[in-house]
Amino acid sequence: MKILILGAGQVGFSVAQQLAGEANDITVIDRNTKLLAEMQDRLDIRTVHGHAANPEVLRQAGAEDTELVVAVTNSDETNMVACQVMYTLFRTPTRIARVRSVEYLQEPGLFSPSALPIDVLISPEQIVSDYILRVIEHPGALQVLDFAEGKVRLVGLRAYYGGPLVSHQLRELRQRMKGADARVAAIYRKGRAIKPEGETVIEAEDEVFFIAASRNIRRVMSELRRSEKTYRRIIIAGGGNIGMRLARALQDNYRVKVIEREQKIAQRVSERLTQTIVLHGDAADGDLLLEENIENTDVFIAVTNDEEANILSAMLAKRLGARKVMSLINRPAYVDLVEDTGQIDIAISPQQATIGSLLTHVRQVDVSAVHSLRKGAAEAIEAVAHGDSNSSRVVGRRIDELHLPEGVSIGAIVRGEEVIIAHHDTRIEAEDHVILFLVNKSKVNEVVRLFQVGITFV
Repeated sequence: MKILILGAGQVGFSVAQQLAGEANDITVIDRNTKLLAEMQDRLDIRTVHGHAANPEVLRQAGAEDTELVVAVTNSDETNMVACQVMYTLFRTPTRIARVRSVEYLQEPGLFSPSALPIDVLISPEQIVSDYILRVIEHPGALQVLDFAEGKVRLVGLRAYYGGPLVSHQLRELRQRMKGADARVAAIYRKGRAIKPEGETVIEAEDEVFFIAASRNIRRVMSELRRSEKTYRRIIIAGGGNIGMRLARALQDNYRVKVIEREQKIAQRVSERLTQTIVLHGDAADGDLLLEENIENTDVFIAVTNDEEANILSAMLAKRLGARKVMSLINRPAYVDLVEDTGQIDIAISPQQATIGSLLTHVRQVDVSAVHSLRKGAAEAIEAVAHGDSNSSRVVGRRIDELHLPEGVSIGAIVRGEEVIIAHHDTRIEAEDHVILFLVNKSKVNEVVRLFQVGITFV
């Protein structure tokens, strides 16, 4: 696929890196020559220097035969105008834009073929907020991802000493979970992927990813680790777009406090969120945290625009007794650092969360959802099976008859309203939503080929 990426920032680089490794023809436009040079040194892509919404610059980048444009510059206005230009002048089939401003997103009438012709709006703040909310909903989870419009969830957690299934074989999970089937999709032990089989023994500190119907998630989690009390007290560091969204979503069911360093922002948050306590101060101030009973706080979430401040405040909150701490971190190197030390429970990468939403619209098969996992090394995909036994490599076949690439497993199938946890004898039918886990994302192209429909299908 010929793809034009507008913006060479962190999201643009991450998207280009992901897509360039999947045999796509990638061109990136940006006004920053240094960023473009760094991308070209590291990736097999073409770069063009210039303004991303300028028709001549777009034409120079090959806009005439571009199949997909991904506008992720730092300017919402540039992204929106660029999509308008690509549609009006070049009739680009698919147009994706990152739009961060809530004021734009609250006006759905702006985004239509007769107004601003954007096919897919990506709001990183909304994606990150939803991600955090799902983790809060499931105490003890490291990651919670939705598939099939929420019917199925993939949950990542760390097995603890004393967990019911620790030191037991995986086959015992199915025996214990009668009426609430689940499948372990992957196990990571000391950073290394272990293929989950019936005789695989779960060890303490293993990172376990399992798939189950959403209604059964809590029960399955209780088998893999000690049950945790429901969260009640939450402190959010940062009253910006993400902090505001989180507080608004949580304040009805939790006791929420927001700490904001900028007085004007703190004032705005306090005016809009009447059920949230808003404090003007520095979240990295230990005295302030102690005054606000940080030792009795269930979750501390650092989501300011300063990732160093996020890391420091989260580490301090953990040291002072917060039960669970999360930190928004942009740089992959920082994510590795804080996760390796164990001083921050969950490092949240906006890039990885955003990339999943973008990839959903890029795959060359019918894909309903894509989630990037393990710092982008692994991936979970919801692919729709089309065709029949003559035109499809998967329809009408049992899972043990499929030639799945190494490191790829099928965790669940959604058939209408029915959730089917995949086993070796499960047969795939047309229009099934098939949820796959890829330990190595380099196998994506093989999965795409597996689900492509032959020319006999009408």
